[in-house]
This record gives sequence, C-alpha cells and structure tokens, in this order.
Amino acid sequence: MDAKVEKSLARIKEELSVYEPVVQYLEAEPGETGHLHLPLLRNMIRQHRRTVDCVENGEPLIASQYTNPVEILSAMDLHWYFHVQQMFAGAAGGGGMHIAEDLVGMDQLALPSDCCTFMRLAIYYAYAGLLPIPTVYLALTEPCDGVAGMHAALMHHPDWRNVPTFAPDPPYGTDPRSIQYYAGEMRRMVDFLAKHTGKTLDMQRLRQVVEETNKGYALWMEYNEIRRSKPTPHGYVLPLSCFYMVNSSGAGEPAKTAWYESMVADAEMRVRENRPEVPNQKLRVLWYDIQPFYFGQIASWLEEEWGAVIAMDMVSFCPYELIDTSTEDTIFYGLAKRAFQHGPMIHQARGMADNVIDDITRITKDYSIDAVIFPGHMGHKDMAASASLMRQVCRDIGVPFLHIGMDQADERYASMDEIKGKIASFLTGTGLA
Repeated sequence: MDAKVEKSLARIKEELSVYEPVVQYLEAEPGETGHLHLPLLRNMIRQHRRTVDCVENGEPLIASQYTNPVEILSAMDLHWYFHVQQMFAGAAGGGGMHIAEDLVGMDQLALPSDCCTFMRLAIYYAYAGLLPIPTVYLALTEPCDGVAGMHAALMHHPDWRNVPTFAPDPPYGTDPRSIQYYAGEMRRMVDFLAKHTGKTLDMQRLRQVVEETNKGYALWMEYNEIRRSKPTPHGYVLPLSCFYMVNSSGAGEPAKTAWYESMVADAEMRVRENRPEVPNQKLRVLWYDIQPFYFGQIASWLEEEWGAVIAMDMVSFCPYELIDTSTEDTIFYGLAKRAFQHGPMIHQARGMADNVIDDITRITKDYSIDAVIFPGHMGHKDMAASASLMRQVCRDIGVPFLHIGMDQADERYASMDEIKGKIASFLTGTGLA
C-alpha cells in the first residue's frame, strides 16, 4: 500500500487496536452498564473497519461535517466519516496518546493562535496526512468564521483541492422561506453525490431511514425527560453517547433504536429503584457548551469530589424535531431544518442570542439546576459574546453562573489544576458546597 495512504489510516487502525480489547473485556465482564456501552464501541469499530475497507478497496468514501443529513448518506448506501471526528475519538482512545505532539504540530502551521483549536487541529490532521482522502467532501461554512477558514484551508491543500466538494449555502434567516431554500440545497447535495459516486437516492428508502431515526430521536427526547429526575439516573458518559448514536455511521438502523430503548429502560429502572449510576448526588450542573477532550477528568472529579452531576449539557439538549415523512417535500424540509437550525453550536451560534437565553432559562427550571458552568472555550467567539447575557439571565433566575475560560483541547491555555481551582472556588464561594 502507498505510504501516504497507510499513514492516513494509521490512527484509525491504532484506535481499533485500543477498542477491540475493550469490547472483548466488556463481553466477558459486562457489569451493570456493559450492555449500553458495548453497542457504542461495536458501532465505532464497525465504522473504522468500513473506512479502512473503502480506502483499501477503492470504494466511495465520504468525508462530511456533522450537520449534513446522515439519513441521505445511509439511504444512498454511502459510507462516511466526520471530518472532525478523529480529534474526538482520538482524545478518548488511541489517538489520545498523540494529543501533545498534535498540538505542537498544529502550532507550527501558519494559523492565528486565537483561532478555534478544533479548526486548527482539523487543518493539522489534513496537512499531516492523518485523514483518509475521500471520494467526496461534504463541507460546512457556518456558523462561524473558523469553520469557513477551515473550509478554505482544505480547498487549498494539495491532497484535498481536487476532491469534489459541496458546501450547502446557508441563508441568513431562519423563517420558513429560508428553510425551504436550504431544503433545495439538500436536493443539490443528493445530485452532487449521485454525480461523483454513481449512487442514486431511492425516496422510499430515505423515508424508511428517516422514520427509523425519528424513533431514535423520540426515545432520546424521552430519555432526556427521565434525566429530570432527582437523582439523575446516569453519569456523564452515556448521555453524551445519545448524540453520537444518531450521527455516526449507519443511520436508520433498528439496532440503534433498540439501544435507545435500552437507555430509557435502564434509566427508568434506576429512577424506580433509586439506584443512580452516581451515588450521593448533591448538586445538579448545566454544562453549557461542547465538552473538551479532557472532559472526563473534570466530570468524574465533580462527581467524586463534590457530588455534582451534569444533569444536562448543551450537546444533549438539541432542540431536534421529528420529521414529517408524508411527502418528499416534507422530508427534505425536515432534514434541512434539522441541519440548519438544530445541531449543537449551530443552534447557539447562528441567529439571535434569544436561543441561548431561552435554553438556559428552560433547562435550569426543567432540570432543577443548581449551577450553570460556561467553559468559555477560547475559540467560541460567538458564545463569548453572549457570556454577559448568560450571567444576567442566571442572576434573574437565581442560579449561580461560572465562566471558566479554557481551550477545547489544549491544557496549555488553562491547566487542569487551574480549571479545577476555579470550579472549587466557585462552588465554595457561592455556598453550593
């Protein structure tokens, strides 16, 4: 195999070597929650293996951004990987061993240091040859300048500039006319994929996929309602997996719907028997922004040292709506609205600050939140502009608010000791602990 191709698969194969033994261990010793973790790991392994197969056998492979409708790709029988997925999976698995060297490599690129680290790392992965070159790239140009800058950088990369690329054109507004325009962009995406992969879209198949993912979304909503219980049924790991399960490879699969059913059943059992995964819960926290790579260190410390659980978080609280599958037009309209308005970061960063204000107000009341933590990722300039509004909203509703100031991936910006110190001072200073 060509050395460049082999290098592009090296991290993926390394993660396989890390996750496969974990699956074997959980199969032998599942414990109380192994039946919920196993499908996640198996899905990740299947996804990685399929990516390797596509590259090694010359099959169509799509690189996509997380907002583009995965239902369309599944209905067209196209395999994909998310362009920013490697940095998240790598932080949790084998790639986590490389984060220090990746940050050093990232620093050597001619990129402004105040640009979002997610975007800079994604560009580094491309320039370091660590991403499989796809048949087609489905890009994203919203909600921030960093995303648009990453798109431009890839389009000028020698290995990526000849990859056929489609970026849906996002209108400024969010009214029905704007969504209808974006639905037209989704149709153009289908035509683009058909042209460059030879695959066609069967509308009946798309309807089946969407109806199945609707079931998953409905169960996710039900699970989020159960999380309102005191104590909340699960710790921080499983709730975050709900987003992953509907956005990773293979949409509209009954097995994934069954996983959501298991999540709901397990949560109901824990509430009924008063047997939460995290015992001795004292505080309920809203983490309002995406989680950093090292979130496990923070969340587990909160649980163990302070009895503080993440009762709700921004990624889990996506305002997704079920899609009307009665006609072709309603399907594309629903997919467009979900892609255009509902995804985490998209929902908060584009449009009016009312989205942020309404989210915090509703979540703190519905989930009996004791404290709102805004990590203040340095790359999220849009969210930083809303920080004072968040603080005032929390004052108005009587909930303590902490703005940390940190980096999504780089602990050189704010060390773990600094982050924990700020949280500890906040919890003690407000009398919460």
